[in-house]
Amino acid sequence: MPRPAPDLDAVFAALADPTRRRILEMLLEDDMAVTDVAEPFEMSLAAISKHLAILAAAGLISQDKRGRVKWCQLDPDAMRHASVWMQSFGQFEAINLDAFERFLTQERLQPPEET
Repeated sequence: MPRPAPDLDAVFAALADPTRRRILEMLLEDDMAVTDVAEPFEMSLAAISKHLAILAAAGLISQDKRGRVKWCQLDPDAMRHASVWMQSFGQFEAINLDAFERFLTQERLQPPEET
């Protein structure tokens, strides 16, 4: 049975937090035990567990118990769905920020026209 498409609001809300983005980056490497996920952060295990619950609710990770240890693994489906949604905006031409900055600088240096 196919899984339903993830809720984009939940995905983007989960991705809005830098701690959760860092956790996802860590899980790109390999599955990790919750205690290993928590190790590099200066916060409690309970706080990390809340971040993991948000990521799991958004469908970005899955968790399972192996013996006494709870493991986390990246689940790319939600990210893929968000990526497809964002790519639909690729039809717009990218802004050349350097050219735009030069234009703004030029506009600031030119004296205003007298009327």
